[in-house]
Amino acid sequence: MSDDDPRTLVSTGWLAEHLKDPDLRVLDASWYLPDAGRDARAEYAAAHIPGARFVDIDELSDQRSDLPHMAPPVEKFMSRMRAMGVGDGHQVVVYDGAGLFSAARIWWLFRLMGHTDVAVLDGGFPKWQAEGRPIEDLPPVVRDRHMTVRRQAHLVRDVTQVAAASKLADIEIVDARSPERFRGEAPEPRPGMRAGHIPGSKNVHYATLLNADGTMKAPEDLRAAFEAAGVDLARPVITSCGSGVTAAILSLAMERFGKVDHSLYDGSWSEWGAFPTLPVATGD
Repeated sequence: MSDDDPRTLVSTGWLAEHLKDPDLRVLDASWYLPDAGRDARAEYAAAHIPGARFVDIDELSDQRSDLPHMAPPVEKFMSRMRAMGVGDGHQVVVYDGAGLFSAARIWWLFRLMGHTDVAVLDGGFPKWQAEGRPIEDLPPVVRDRHMTVRRQAHLVRDVTQVAAASKLADIEIVDARSPERFRGEAPEPRPGMRAGHIPGSKNVHYATLLNADGTMKAPEDLRAAFEAAGVDLARPVITSCGSGVTAAILSLAMERFGKVDHSLYDGSWSEWGAFPTLPVATGD
């Protein structure tokens, strides 16, 4: 079990102890790939951690973009959080139904919007349930709360910035997808995507950062996974994946072992793989 840190990762024990704190807000950020055959909203309606609000990653996005769940405009983030009763002065804990998967994306989104009092629940809802902790199927009582947003532009990168990093090789690009997708040996889950990876990028599959129970490995083991993949941690890092969800797990892992100069490529392979003019590498 990891050491509790309300700005990165907290245990189920920590959450149980603080669940009735007046300024705690719990968010269910469950999201699944289409082939998972799971309905996140229906699962939330059936059972969730007491007081949790449901966050729809697809809805809480920039729907003007053709790319999936891109970071929303500041105004939209503020209005959605306010409608859920989440605002200034709150400690936020985010979890998901997979263990540790999509919750990291909402953690990153809060940080992008300038809020650092946010943590992911280590092991998520599966661990909470396995330990016999309380659940409910009632919607929470929501009270409006103002939210101030100060967007941290340095935490996100666009395709032009990533292309420059790939060409200049002055910043490490780290891809969270499976080795088979990274090498171009497995088909992409979205139609129209080329197979392979951004030239010069390294591969740290997000699953290698997790224990069997869905909890995150110890900080020294997280660092070792990046080093084993050939990532030069003396350089800044840009994280990437299929659509900007599991890239946030890499971002969370780096925060856990003290690396703070990282950003996330929001378009990720959904953008890069669809542009025929951008170079693609295959193999290791």
